[in-house]
Amino acid sequence: MTDLRPVGYVVGTLVALLGLTMVIPLLVDLAYGNAEWGVFLEAGVVTTVAGVSMALACANGKSEGLSIQQMFLLTTLIWLILPIFGGIPFMLGATEAGFTDAFFEAMSGMTTTGSTVFSGLDNLPEGLLLWRSMLQWFGGIGIIVVAMVFLPELKVGGMQVFRSEAFDTDGKVLPRAAEIASRISVIYVWLTVACFIAYLVVGMSGFDAINHALTTLSTGGFSTRDASFGAFQGPAEYVSSFFMILASLPFVRYVQLIAGSARPFWRDTQIHAYLAVIFGLTLCFAIYRLIVNEDHFEHSFREGIFNVTSIISGTGYASVDYQLWGAFPAVAFFFIGLIGGCAGSTACSVKIFRYQLLFASMRAQIRKIHSPNGVFTPRYQGRPVSEDVLSSVMAFFSFFIVTLGITSVLLAATGLDLVTAISGAATALACVGPGLGDIIGPSGNFASLNDPAKWVLALAMLVGRLEVMSVFALFTIRFWRS
Repeated sequence: MTDLRPVGYVVGTLVALLGLTMVIPLLVDLAYGNAEWGVFLEAGVVTTVAGVSMALACANGKSEGLSIQQMFLLTTLIWLILPIFGGIPFMLGATEAGFTDAFFEAMSGMTTTGSTVFSGLDNLPEGLLLWRSMLQWFGGIGIIVVAMVFLPELKVGGMQVFRSEAFDTDGKVLPRAAEIASRISVIYVWLTVACFIAYLVVGMSGFDAINHALTTLSTGGFSTRDASFGAFQGPAEYVSSFFMILASLPFVRYVQLIAGSARPFWRDTQIHAYLAVIFGLTLCFAIYRLIVNEDHFEHSFREGIFNVTSIISGTGYASVDYQLWGAFPAVAFFFIGLIGGCAGSTACSVKIFRYQLLFASMRAQIRKIHSPNGVFTPRYQGRPVSEDVLSSVMAFFSFFIVTLGITSVLLAATGLDLVTAISGAATALACVGPGLGDIIGPSGNFASLNDPAKWVLALAMLVGRLEVMSVFALFTIRFWRS
């Protein structure tokens, strides 16, 4: 039987740390003279005590390494339990949210989805706005560690292709995870600081700059304004696009770059493909807007690169309602959200490397049809790809499509219209943020949805953020028997 104590110890420790971080928005509210500081004091005490209690209760089960079953369970429980405690300030604070809305908002934050159920953001207390941004920042750094340590070990969705080139955990996950996290965290922090400074330079206030730096580097998309990035049009869109791209590149390449090895960064075909897709789509939309919308080039290019980067990276900022551009851009943005960034980044969705592996496999099969006696092996980064990796990628695509269909049906069963149901399922599973239509489109939010729909979407965010199969594995009898 699986020993749950090591899992409980790690989860409890993280819950306690989450409670301690509530001191930051508490101090911000005190500095701004907001009475909401008491909310974070209360929520922080409850969260810290609960986390410490859980950790102490499981302390005798600490382990230097985790089994495969424990890793599957840990990765899911972290993203399930932390949003429960992260949502407490939303229930006690100015938003006065019910448990469903608080959990939805916190899950959207921790999974860096960026969908929100709150309106009137411009008037919310500063501490509460900062807490939303902090949740996304925590989720961003967390998912990088999961992608670099746990998912390759679990052989989820073809992630094992990165195991040998990143960090070999050698069966001892927890100690190695701490080392990986420390290296990546330094880079993550400095990129956030650089983004903050850049936002200040282009005219953002200090408070807006720090919040948007946190949600840009996490590719989360929460904003301090109801208009999202529409309140900061101009040079800030170029700054945001630049840092969203940096955040959606593999962080292990930054580690190697700082270590003096620049070659892996420049030769990474995943990076090449990702940048090519972004700039290709940007030019496509710029030309479309020049011809159809009679826009001028700089404006169409700026809005194109910002919104394309925002959606493909899963950030979910919106500077304009791109549905007003016409039917073609609206449909195109739906599918752009299903592409995703690079593996080992804060970006979400399917990820660009899986499409590369899929096309490599298709190319090999087509060549085999032309030359039945030939031996054609799919290759990635110049190396042959094993059948194990290819089958894992194909399984991921299958699970993703089936989950998308089931989620869409469940949302439609709650009473949502077809466009809202399908786009809502896609944006939750891909952790993008805005959907399509008048309700959850770029200029809307998720507040008006009924509670069952919000629970379906929140669970879809969890499944999508953890690469689908690592969550579903927990519901198999074989998992618990092994």
